[in-house]
Amino acid sequence: MKIDFANLGKAYTEHKLAIDVAIEKVLTNTSFIMGPVVSELETNLSNYVGVKDSISCSSGTDALLLAMMALDIEPEDEIITTPFTFIATGEAIAFLKAVPVFVDIDEETYNIDHNKIEKAITPKTKAIIPVSIFGQVSNMEVINDIAKKYNLAVIEDAAQSFGASQGGVRSCNLSTIGCTSFFPAKPLGCFGDGGAVFTNDEELAIKIKSLRLHGQTKRYHHKYIGMGGRLDTIQAAVLNEKLKNYDIDIHNRNKVALSYTKQLKNKVVVPIIKPNNISVWAQYSIRVKNREQIQLKLKEKGIPTAVHYPMPLHLQECFKYLKGKKGDFPIAEKISNEIMSLPMNPYTTKEEIDYITTNLIKIL
Repeated sequence: MKIDFANLGKAYTEHKLAIDVAIEKVLTNTSFIMGPVVSELETNLSNYVGVKDSISCSSGTDALLLAMMALDIEPEDEIITTPFTFIATGEAIAFLKAVPVFVDIDEETYNIDHNKIEKAITPKTKAIIPVSIFGQVSNMEVINDIAKKYNLAVIEDAAQSFGASQGGVRSCNLSTIGCTSFFPAKPLGCFGDGGAVFTNDEELAIKIKSLRLHGQTKRYHHKYIGMGGRLDTIQAAVLNEKLKNYDIDIHNRNKVALSYTKQLKNKVVVPIIKPNNISVWAQYSIRVKNREQIQLKLKEKGIPTAVHYPMPLHLQECFKYLKGKKGDFPIAEKISNEIMSLPMNPYTTKEEIDYITTNLIKIL
């Protein structure tokens, strides 16, 4: 059996007619940048998330940059975040010459350990960026309470959790600003790069819209130093069509995850979803010993795997200047050595799941 890890081909063919028609309309009217479909998407995203303003942009990384720029993050400002995440989280902070301050993660959810955040706060701290890793939201209630106590902003890095919820409130509507990614392999992905910023603060929304367009307030009048961070109209058209069926995708992802967990829960460390959370399962990540050998044997059986993420940020060469060392964040380091993602997409069949789990159990 040959198994597709993310099955992007199926994600296209499932809605091919509607997507092709939507793209054709953009090609016909030639409004390739900031066409009317972009505004339509932003309205649809706001309605879906339940937030006042959605500002589409060119990537999840640029979404984080726009959020911090809107909050006037300056060089030497400290931003608390997790070391167990994709590089973009820490990279965006460092790009603005601010300082990433890492806090270790919870061993069950792999999200930032909210119990350790307060100890990391200093007079230079300006914001907290919790990452909703693998599709599950961090404990935002506690994090927001800490932020309120110290007058800090909270930016949810929801690059992996668009559509997830906590206590009935959707990801991207749980903090000062939410940021997501529409990279093709995300639960809701476009056909290139894309992202969005979400907020209920009208002033921040106005500023983010300006920053996205080179700080422009009206044509050729620039109030801020900004960026060219717009979402292509074609990508907006694709997302509009995919969003119509997204709740079905989330339901199916949860069915796949449940099947994996039932078959693997007594064999390996399986993901834990907290009772008030609904995950969108950007990844289904288990923990194993001898990961490389297991991956190799699964590959021989036509089963792809991935590692998200093999090295925490504090040990990355680009962050050497922060003087991080092994042992600083033992939970993140432990998880990085054991984590392994199995194929996860809405189209993963029962036969595929059975094949994957049967072979994995044999190898263990």
